[in-house]
Amino acid sequence: MITRSPDIERASADLASTLPETLRPLARIAFDYRWSWSADGAALFAAIDARHWTRTAGNPLRLLTEAPRASLQRAAGDTELCRRIAALAAELQAEHERPACSDPARPVAFVCAEFGVHGSLPIYSGGLGILAGDILKQASDLALPMVGVGLMYRSGYFHQRIDASGLQHEYWIDSDPERLPCARVLGPDGRPLTLHVPVADEDLVVQAWRVDVGRVPLYLLDTNVELNSEAGRWVTARLYESNRSIRLAQYAVLGVGAVRLLAALGIEPAVYHLNEGHPALGVFELFARERARGLAEDAAWHRVRERVIFTTHTPVWAGNESYARDEVLTMLGRLADTSALAGGREAFLALGRVDPADASQPSGMTPLALRCSREANAVSARHGQVSRAMWRVLFPGRAPEGVPITHVTNGVHVPTWLSAPMRALLDRHLGAGWLARADRPETWAAVADIPAEELWAAREAARTHLVEMIRRRVIADRLRRGDPLSYASAGAGGLDPQRLTIGFARRLATYKRLHLVGLMPDRAIALVGGPRPVQFVFAGKAHPDDSAGKETVRRLFTLKAAPVVAGRAAFLEDYDIPLAGHLVGGCDVWVNVPRPPLEASGTSGMKSVLGGGLQLSVLDGWWAEGYDGSNGWAIDGRVDDDHGAQDWRDAGALYDLLEREVVPMFHDRDAHGIPQRWVAMMRRSLMTNGPRFCAARMVRDYADHLYGLGPLPR
Repeated sequence: MITRSPDIERASADLASTLPETLRPLARIAFDYRWSWSADGAALFAAIDARHWTRTAGNPLRLLTEAPRASLQRAAGDTELCRRIAALAAELQAEHERPACSDPARPVAFVCAEFGVHGSLPIYSGGLGILAGDILKQASDLALPMVGVGLMYRSGYFHQRIDASGLQHEYWIDSDPERLPCARVLGPDGRPLTLHVPVADEDLVVQAWRVDVGRVPLYLLDTNVELNSEAGRWVTARLYESNRSIRLAQYAVLGVGAVRLLAALGIEPAVYHLNEGHPALGVFELFARERARGLAEDAAWHRVRERVIFTTHTPVWAGNESYARDEVLTMLGRLADTSALAGGREAFLALGRVDPADASQPSGMTPLALRCSREANAVSARHGQVSRAMWRVLFPGRAPEGVPITHVTNGVHVPTWLSAPMRALLDRHLGAGWLARADRPETWAAVADIPAEELWAAREAARTHLVEMIRRRVIADRLRRGDPLSYASAGAGGLDPQRLTIGFARRLATYKRLHLVGLMPDRAIALVGGPRPVQFVFAGKAHPDDSAGKETVRRLFTLKAAPVVAGRAAFLEDYDIPLAGHLVGGCDVWVNVPRPPLEASGTSGMKSVLGGGLQLSVLDGWWAEGYDGSNGWAIDGRVDDDHGAQDWRDAGALYDLLEREVVPMFHDRDAHGIPQRWVAMMRRSLMTNGPRFCAARMVRDYADHLYGLGPLPR
């Protein structure tokens, strides 16, 4: 059973002892990320010392330990600020005291390689991790008993710098868990709780850190322990490490370590939810435990499958990693030996092959997870179709529709991704407690009655906040790249808070097709330099090993030679959660042009919806379900094997829509300066997409249809 953690309580008590008395409630708040989606959480910490809040990347522990004593004393004497602190502390306490909606002794164990909870916890890279963070937050909001397990990456994911030519450069910054809002998990003897995972010739010693995400504990496994070899300590150093052997070691620590940790903590999950294939090796630990209880092999596998749910996110073969026999056995041979499989190492390898009988095939995590789970799902309706066709080979004799992969379309955590102006507006009009009803269409029906001038004012306020942020960043970014001062200054002076702002920000894999924006340079330059100019904002990272992805950015930078581009287009470096929040909240139009059918779901557009942004996207992933002809714009989502022809056709469609529909609608104003047709589309987008693509609907779907918990109470 999950309880309030003595480790967190100890850490918060230590912090409280260093603070002025009236600020001491902040210590417990700082160790509970529930503050991050409270309406006043971030603003409250910023009020203590805005400069240090920014310098610490929104890390409340660092703020309270590093801010000047004078700032803390001033805050301690601010009666209104202390009232807000008490109110937030009471809000968080009330959240923890609500009764659970299912058996708290049998939580859902959600295991994932990355978690994007907040920018101050750098253990995520992109969409997979941010989705995982949103699921934990929504489970907390629904009082659904859940425990997360991931890895404590000391160096996290890479940071990005772009040079003047547009070439991406990577660097890593080590983070110290002692300076993060988490606590080392201790055993009954007061010493760090440890477990062991066999990797190569070493029994890795693994410790754990606990992070509180509201009511949901997130445990992060860490091999940076002095008893381990240098290579062993490196296993949990970097997210998506390029070294294949280290990645296999990470998968063992994540999957096997998750099962062993929860057992050591006395937590018996009702179900293990494997979010992507990275933790799939955990099924062997579950199997070995069932065998140790005396079950025969078939019965043990049946028991394992009854407890495992698997979500696949990758609709291409290349994205589902596989490893040659020697690679697997070198790193995981001893794990195979202790798995209690009757067939030993051969059976271990076979479960990960597409054809178990073909010993020449490599082994992969996705086939293993599909074979060893009770339920498997894709993350949108179209992705479900693609996944069933793709993995039909594992189920010979079945038609694609008979392949046991369903879908639960992704959703986003509404309180996290609402821009401040839109949250204030919806709080006024949707009724008290509306966030708890965000998955109900009737909740959003009230948007129809919000006056157009108020909706437009919220949109303009969010765009203004975005442009102000870009102006602050763009000069430093450009000077750091070595651009001329005139070009750097144009970025700050040329961006206009009243101008139609178009955003494109996501992981820069080639299938995302950022290059379409620059495929017709004359039309792009005409848009930013015309009589009704627009401004573009770009952001995103290519994986360090993805040279093709890096090339898309470099090709985009060739447009900077046009003088008009300097002040009306910006590429923002080092895309992360805080930057994403600004972009999805502030952009008027969110562009997404993946090559169909390769967009499993996508969630950035769902976040943009919450800020009143309108979608201009290919009919793939979630937008194939969300678009209804009146709530945004769409580009054909048909599959075309002639990629060159498809790119030219889709680039043409993108610019046709921008030139003929988007720009004219934005500038079609009434006597009061309100673009009534635009606002009508905003209303329609909020009303149709808000309830369908929120995390509350998604987590309820998981609980009802996959976890077997039945409909959660409302």
